[in-house]
Amino acid sequence: MKKRGIVSVLLATTMVASLLTGCGSKNAGNKNNGDDKTTQTTESQETSEEEAGNGGLTTDKITLKVWESSGQTEDFIKQAGEAFTAKYPNITIEYENVEVGDANTQIALDGPGGVGADVFATPSNTIGGLVSGGHILPVENESDIVGKVAASCESAVQYNGNYYGYPVADETYALFYNKDLIPEANVPTTWEDVEKFSQEFNSPGKYGIIWNVADAYYSPIFTGKGGNKLFGEAGTDGSNSYMNSAEAVEGMKYFQSFRQYLDVPSADVSDNSVCLAAFTSGNAAMYITGPWNVASCEESGMNFGVTALPALPGDDHPAASFSGARTMQVSAYTDYPKEAHAFAKFLISDEMQHLRYDLTGAIPSTSITVDSEYITGFQKQLEYAYPMPSIPEIDNFWDPMKSACSNIWDGADVQTELESCNTAILAK
Repeated sequence: MKKRGIVSVLLATTMVASLLTGCGSKNAGNKNNGDDKTTQTTESQETSEEEAGNGGLTTDKITLKVWESSGQTEDFIKQAGEAFTAKYPNITIEYENVEVGDANTQIALDGPGGVGADVFATPSNTIGGLVSGGHILPVENESDIVGKVAASCESAVQYNGNYYGYPVADETYALFYNKDLIPEANVPTTWEDVEKFSQEFNSPGKYGIIWNVADAYYSPIFTGKGGNKLFGEAGTDGSNSYMNSAEAVEGMKYFQSFRQYLDVPSADVSDNSVCLAAFTSGNAAMYITGPWNVASCEESGMNFGVTALPALPGDDHPAASFSGARTMQVSAYTDYPKEAHAFAKFLISDEMQHLRYDLTGAIPSTSITVDSEYITGFQKQLEYAYPMPSIPEIDNFWDPMKSACSNIWDGADVQTELESCNTAILAK
């Protein structure tokens, strides 16, 4: 792990060529310590032929370190690693636990010192910061992404005209509902429907709907009123967050008004595990969450479904949501860029996408067919989702918006909170 700075595709290709040449010279030196150039050339050619037979990858024994979160995704990387090694016996995949939300900062610390990962998992919204810090390489071939993965994933990994990372899962949130409490024909399609249901269902300790109201991740449901988007239509306007726009203010005023139907302080519903428990126990009839909670709901034994989010008042389409991709990035510090790209690309093959779905339940990033009654609901919501911006300014969004959501829910002035939020996001 040697390289620093933003590394272009051309540089990555040059490094691979140097690596292959180095392997040839090393092998020649082991066989003949003389200076016979003809012998060295012949042996280099033999090495190149061997590597061509190995899919163009090195025939040296190497180890690729891969960072991923623990749990089901850990199982996936380990099983995928075994499958990759079966295909390339000289390449070992070594799993190391670094949580997906920590990898983008960890690679900045460990990469330059040569102890970081060769491949690591990170959300697509971290790409801008990783590129500006010179920590990741673009994909070798755009055709590995374009037309191969879902359009939402393709957009999520595009930055400044290049594609960074291999998206292994698509992601958004949607409306989970308890089928024993809400007949499918009566599932709310508007927030007015949610209000009406809540008026009839609510009783002490029971609520029509629940979600983490303080989590900025869910804020586009309301700030997305009228098509408003964080950092503008393309998500690239670092000079304006658009979180204090007239549309955002209108949406967040409705968010605040809904407190009467989920009348608990923001601090009491800012823990995702609390929200999940309320839903699986039947104390909440609906729950806004993502595919990461499908397995937990299934394990609880409850009878539930997933559908698109309700439409905001005055709108005739589901509310907006963030979409994102879980990506496998190739470190700019790896000594084995070609092999690292090969493994990351392997993870979006049909075989590995099926394996990942079976182990994690996450939405596949490719068009494989899976046996799930829940995927359709997420796919419908993805039609109304927009990618989390990946510009570096996104790092300034989460805490200010979390604070704004909490304060607004608890009664603070909407305009004042969103103005403060916008100022904090744009602060350099």
